[in-house]
Amino acid sequence: MTERTYIENDNARITRGEGILLKVEMYDGRVFEDVEARRLFPVTGVYKYITLLDSEGAEQAVIRDLRNLTPDSRAVVEEVLGEYYLVPKITQIEKIINKKVKIIFHVITDNGPREFEVKSIYSDIKTLYDGRVLIKDSNDNRYEISNLNALSRDSQRLMAPYL
Repeated sequence: MTERTYIENDNARITRGEGILLKVEMYDGRVFEDVEARRLFPVTGVYKYITLLDSEGAEQAVIRDLRNLTPDSRAVVEEVLGEYYLVPKITQIEKIINKKVKIIFHVITDNGPREFEVKSIYSDIKTLYDGRVLIKDSNDNRYEISNLNALSRDSQRLMAPYL
């Protein structure tokens, strides 16, 4: 078993490649090209433990904490993670239609109006300890309510049966 490579502080320079791919130049001479950044803990670990995967899905290195990277490297990694983990924030719930096999949400997000279906309130709607609500639709797209209490009373009332 090979030893895990950690990227921390200034032991590497990370630059952007094509699309969301990265190039990592370690100061010991190793180079990892065309790697993709993924959060090992996408919900709770926004800054910590970012794995860098090659085209085969094999881990090449792990960033322990984004906040400890050089500013240029950090900015590049945050940019590609932001593109990969684009999660529209729900700012208003217009209506929810409950059918027998699905629930149809009509919402306004920070990226405009959306309509999506949820199959199971038990597995696809999660309320987190910090007041956020994560919703996964039937196409595996993700949506977030950043603060349920910040929604209008009507939106909160519509959402209440599904929490």
